[in-house]
Amino acid sequence: MGTRLEVVLDNDVAELERLAGAVDGFVADAGLPPEVAFKLNLCFDELITNTVTYGYPDGGRHAIRVRLEADGREIRAEVEDDAAAFDPFTEAPPPDLDSDVDTRPIGGLGVYLVQRSMDRATYRREGGRNLVHLALAVPP
Repeated sequence: MGTRLEVVLDNDVAELERLAGAVDGFVADAGLPPEVAFKLNLCFDELITNTVTYGYPDGGRHAIRVRLEADGREIRAEVEDDAAAFDPFTEAPPPDLDSDVDTRPIGGLGVYLVQRSMDRATYRREGGRNLVHLALAVPP
């Protein structure tokens, strides 16, 4: 049996602080090193901030569900929302990694960091909902 966590957030970036605390607790309970919490929180911050900022043109209240599971070999995460359909891994602009930071266009770097931080990052749309799946091997 592994360690599990499910957190339901309002579509408000202020909720990221509550999520970060829950992720830190999950990582500690699973006996994982703190850098795992850092990677997960970085990914959630990027993905959820983008969803809240761009995914809800109606301005209404919506729920974003985050699930985590660790089984000793791998940590799997899912972010589920009812925002506008958007695959961050194919639709986000590619980052400009060559320009000077002061002249670099905004956008794309966060999704790039998600993909670099995780072993797997996938998206699918199902039943009117966005589902982002992340996976990270448990460090030895």
